[in-house]
Amino acid sequence: MSEILSQSEIDALINALTAGEIKAEEIKKEASEKKIKVYDFKKPNKFSKEQLTTLHLIHENFSRQLITYFSAQLRTLVQVNASNVDQMPYSEFISSIPNPSIIGIVDFQPLRGAIIVTMDTSLAFSIVERLLGGSGEYKEKPREPTEIESNILQRVYTRLAKLIKEAWQDIMELDPVFDKLETNPQFVQLVSPNEAIALITINTKVGQTDGLMNICIPYIVIEPVMPKLSAKIWLSTSKKEGAGSFVQTIAKKLERVSAEIRAEVGRAKITVRDFLNLDVGDVIQLDRRVSGELDIFVHDTLKYKGIMGKRNGHLAVRVTKVISERDEADDG
Repeated sequence: MSEILSQSEIDALINALTAGEIKAEEIKKEASEKKIKVYDFKKPNKFSKEQLTTLHLIHENFSRQLITYFSAQLRTLVQVNASNVDQMPYSEFISSIPNPSIIGIVDFQPLRGAIIVTMDTSLAFSIVERLLGGSGEYKEKPREPTEIESNILQRVYTRLAKLIKEAWQDIMELDPVFDKLETNPQFVQLVSPNEAIALITINTKVGQTDGLMNICIPYIVIEPVMPKLSAKIWLSTSKKEGAGSFVQTIAKKLERVSAEIRAEVGRAKITVRDFLNLDVGDVIQLDRRVSGELDIFVHDTLKYKGIMGKRNGHLAVRVTKVISERDEADDG
């Protein structure tokens, strides 16, 4: 309600005072009373709405990186979405985790303490199935992972820790390290039961398997960087890097992509009869001289010219010319 009264409201108030419907003392008393805000000490609200929004933005970035990682490793359709961020007591979070579950403890270095990354068993075993060459479908009852499955999941969590580092780099330079894997939530007591935590819920779909990932971040762990958890600061930092940072990230990933390169020594046409009669020692004359330039192809696309030779006792090709798009057009 606006603090400034309209003329009609002023007239109505004067009439009520004149008629004795309300007393001036009651108005003064109501104005002097302090407004009390209910606070539940069992569920302390230590994260502001802005800080929770910033955590959501950070883990939306983490979700995008997760899609890239899972798509490349699992070679199937992957959907990842940071759907919700809430704050609650640590005890409430632990009691909500079924037993058994896949629970990863990640040391949040250089900050003091650790965070928890949980996966539904169906999601975790679906990932393991895909990594082992299976279909990725898992419809069995929840169970503890075998020793081999645990080793595979530990490698997955090690990679997740690096993705968390990349997602948080606009806030601070972290170096998260995967610590251990647990299956019983009762054995995971990182902070006191009443300690406030931020819970990030990430909906994940691998192939036909749906599941949840939950990231539990205790307030006491990220308390030193809480002033930096501002959406304005996060967005301004990310804008400074801009598209250049994104291009550099893509370029680094492309540098690790393998490409097939082949050198074509020459070509020849022979009849099917001659082909069927070929024997050891026969010679097929090619359409090029030994000293002439070879065509070098990258995935069936002519990209270079070169000459044949030897290097350290192995056959080799030295690149003599780079074929540009204009050269390809002229040849065409």
